[in-house]
This record gives sequence, C-alpha cells and structure tokens, in this order.
Amino acid sequence: MTAGAPELQGSVTIAVSGEEDLMAARHAVRSASMASGFPLSDQTRIVTAATELARNAYIHDGGGTVTIQEVRRPGGKGLRISVAGQGQGTSAADALMSDEPGPGHELGGVRRLVDDFEFTAVPGEGSTATVIHWIQA
Repeated sequence: MTAGAPELQGSVTIAVSGEEDLMAARHAVRSASMASGFPLSDQTRIVTAATELARNAYIHDGGGTVTIQEVRRPGGKGLRISVAGQGQGTSAADALMSDEPGPGHELGGVRRLVDDFEFTAVPGEGSTATVIHWIQA
C-alpha cells in the first residue's frame, strides 16, 4: 500500500444486465453504507451516485458490474464503488462529464456527490467509473 492510498476491506460485486439488477445494486450499496456507519444524508449521496453509475453502464455499455468495497485510511473509512461497463465504452465521455443539466450528463452530478471520482472510457473496451465517499469525522 502506498502512502495515503486507502486500504481495501471486503468487497461485493453485482452483475448489472437488466432493470432488476439496478435495484439489487442500489439495495447493496444502501446496506453497505448503513453497515459502514454513514449518516443518512451521506447514505443518500453514495446510493444516488452508485445508482447513476450503474444506470450509465446499463444504458451506455449494455451492462457491467458494480463492486462495493469498504476502504480505510488513517483517520477514517469510506465506501468505494467501482462500476465497469462491459460494452463498447462510450465515445461521449466529455458530454457525460458535463455539469450542464439534462439527459446524458449524469456523471457531472455524480462527481459532485462524492469525495473522489475517476472515470475512464476506452471505445471498444468499455468504461469504468470509481468513486469513494468518506465518512466525515
């Protein structure tokens, strides 16, 4: 582990290939955030972010996986949500990252809900979004 990098705890992965899987992912993130001790307002933020990322993978990449991990660092803990799309990857990453309101611009909103955000899209290979939200001390 490098200095400052969060230490990973256990993880759960949910496959997303249909509408019902979006709800399963949402419920799993809610359960993990409750178990980690997030206050209700932060539970709502991380669940909303994870739902948007899973929906993005489902719509733009034809499905994928949602991985939920508790992470720790000196002075705190949080949740890391990684969503990997299985499809072609989006060629419109800049539009998806826009802060303008409207359909197709959901990643800009996700970025504002969490503490750490990373998104990569490689046309022909899929996309991966990873967020971490830390419990505020």
